[in-house]
Amino acid sequence: MQDGAGENGAPLVFDGPLLIVGGGEVDAEMLTGLAQLAAGLVGADRGGDILMAAGLVPDAVIGDMDSVADRTRFPPQTKILTLSEQDTTDFEKCLYSTRAPVTLALGMTGGRFDHTLAALHAVARHAAERRIILIDGHDLAMGVSGSIEFEIDVGARVSVYPLGRTRFARSRGLLYPLDGLDLAQGKMIGTSNRAEAREVSISVESAQDDPWLLILERNNLKPFI
Repeated sequence: MQDGAGENGAPLVFDGPLLIVGGGEVDAEMLTGLAQLAAGLVGADRGGDILMAAGLVPDAVIGDMDSVADRTRFPPQTKILTLSEQDTTDFEKCLYSTRAPVTLALGMTGGRFDHTLAALHAVARHAAERRIILIDGHDLAMGVSGSIEFEIDVGARVSVYPLGRTRFARSRGLLYPLDGLDLAQGKMIGTSNRAEAREVSISVESAQDDPWLLILERNNLKPFI
């Protein structure tokens, strides 16, 4: 085990999908399935215990370590990054301490509602620099900064949720077009739209607009990783 690292240290770099596990609601079967897709496993504080309980060895455990049951249970190859600052959550500590082409996050939603909101806050802060996908038992919520194109089954639910304010220029392949809509929390959101074509595109007015969430059923994960 090794202590240290942080926002001024060298980040841990993963060449493939990174799975970060938090201390929220985690289904063991789902965790095992996602781990098979991942090039790296990181526990956000107590998430390290959850990985070990599932028979998985984390590459790192990152956080302020106030919830880990026993640091000595982790094998020597697991890096322990103790970050004592309290301006960010353990999930965000994991984000600024790692680099990966896509980041899957499990156990960040469910349980305490303030933890779910904090996870959305972290996605909003980091969506411009990396692809982050929150996953739970029903859905995936991917942070998007700018425009996106993707393929999905006709009839699939497609929800769009602003993490601030986002002005949408146009959409293609959706039942309810987003053309010219200005979405913002507390004003207008885009819940329960539907794909009318396999190819869907969503364009924003400006790349400087706030990030937004693309929310789909969980079985649509693989095309995004």
